[in-house]
Amino acid sequence: MKRRPFLGVLLFPLAFALARTGEPRPANVVILMMDGLRWQEVFSGADPALLERKAGGVADPDGLRRLFWRDSLEQRRAALLPFLWTEVARRGQVFGDRNSGAGARVSNGLNFSYPGYSETFCGVADPRINSNGKRYNPNLNVLEFLHRRPGFEGRVAVFAAWEQFPWILNAPRAGILVNGGYEPLLVQPSSENIGLLNRLKAETEYWEGEAFDSFIFRTALEYIRLHKPRVLAVLLGETDEWAHAGRYDLYLKAAHRFDQYAGELWETLQQMPEYRGATTLILTTDHGRGSGKKTWRSHGRRVPESQYIWMAFLGPGVPALGPRARTQTVTQAQLAATIAGLLGEDFRTAVPAAAPPIEDVLPR
Repeated sequence: MKRRPFLGVLLFPLAFALARTGEPRPANVVILMMDGLRWQEVFSGADPALLERKAGGVADPDGLRRLFWRDSLEQRRAALLPFLWTEVARRGQVFGDRNSGAGARVSNGLNFSYPGYSETFCGVADPRINSNGKRYNPNLNVLEFLHRRPGFEGRVAVFAAWEQFPWILNAPRAGILVNGGYEPLLVQPSSENIGLLNRLKAETEYWEGEAFDSFIFRTALEYIRLHKPRVLAVLLGETDEWAHAGRYDLYLKAAHRFDQYAGELWETLQQMPEYRGATTLILTTDHGRGSGKKTWRSHGRRVPESQYIWMAFLGPGVPALGPRARTQTVTQAQLAATIAGLLGEDFRTAVPAAAPPIEDVLPR
């Protein structure tokens, strides 16, 4: 169960819109998010202080070290997140390494899930969003904004492990598909795979209100093949759940699966003519966590370190600048306008208070 108040977007390639200097803009964008995955693991790999039974709740310390411990920082992070460090970092951009002077942070000051996801998709840190309760978000989000733009209607979908997302994204008002938690996916056309996934979700409940990541990812992947949405968000959560439970071994394994999912999703898209060479992938998280043996399990206002996050971008038109260093700190609030900007849309025409896009990742 969530202890604290938890992507991907795809666009169907009509024809490339020209960017500022003639480069094609992506026709598809995928946002894949993992709840509470720390920047420390993303940039440094497994934390040696937590690879033990007492501090990290690790069932098999030797086995976990074989999986994820390497002598160098570069080797450790690649062992944990191979797709991020062999593909995304080589051909795209990665922000959030505070040790390299390229930080990323939330700006809502609360450092937990509902405010983090609201900031991500709405582009503003709204002080009214101050709990994880089931309250419909009054703010316009970028997925809803895109859904209202020509060519996007009916082509926006969200798949989330946490059941709160219909409220976070105000699905009744937005008019977009938001499939969250243990809710079955009831769409046409459907498939035997979707039917089986619906049944497995219903029969496999561990956390209240949050399904296992595998069910969510597999459902989203099947939906892509059947419906080829223009905008898709995939929102996973196991790293946050296992961290709150004090299981660093399961936290690391969930992070590793997240990376595998990102790689599988990217490979699947490159095999489909609708998406090949026309899709930008965004990877990020909703909040950070504390550091060290005492606070790694926690996040929130009382854990200031949990304001620090990370984000990565890969796709056509994204300059291949790799792991960023010595840059101005980027904020979570900038993601909404960046998502729209990648598609040639200006979210700030609808939400003037939204933070500006991250110009470095937009086609030039």
